[in-house]
Amino acid sequence: MSTETRVLTRDVEASVVPIGTKVTLQKDQTAHITQSLGGTYTVIVNGNMFRIESKDADALGFSVAATPPPPSQPAGPVSMDDLEKKVWEALKTCYDPEIPVNIVDLGLIYDCHLTPAGENNYRAEVKMTLTAPGCGMGPVLAQDVQNKLISLEPIEEANVELVWDPPWNQSMMTEAAKLQLGLL
Repeated sequence: MSTETRVLTRDVEASVVPIGTKVTLQKDQTAHITQSLGGTYTVIVNGNMFRIESKDADALGFSVAATPPPPSQPAGPVSMDDLEKKVWEALKTCYDPEIPVNIVDLGLIYDCHLTPAGENNYRAEVKMTLTAPGCGMGPVLAQDVQNKLISLEPIEEANVELVWDPPWNQSMMTEAAKLQLGLL
């Protein structure tokens, strides 16, 4: 695991990994960045692991990514096939803070269903799981999924449900994920 060391430039809210409890990391603490994927940062401070959201990247000395302007609206309605591709691309930008593989390739997304919600608007219903039922990061990951989906045009609403049946296991990962994690 490669790490980059940064000193926090301000107090910053973070989630304790893997329990998900919100805490405030203090200015001038040393943070060892172990993962920076999908716009979030996994850091170790005083021997404990935390997740810092992209909106707080400045606390680590990085620029906060500007919110991109909304994409220009296509001349006509978006096709369901195009929208489904965009949804799956967005899901692939969500990462477990302890594993450097996106949640789609980890096999954590069990179902994603789009339904019309008015003229040229859609609702996304996602069923996802976690690698371990006791992981407290579930609400944090579910919120990440929801935020990324509703940022897509024309997703008007995104509901994310954590499910435990069937239980997740390593055979649910894609070949690429297994290769990246050294399981092949």
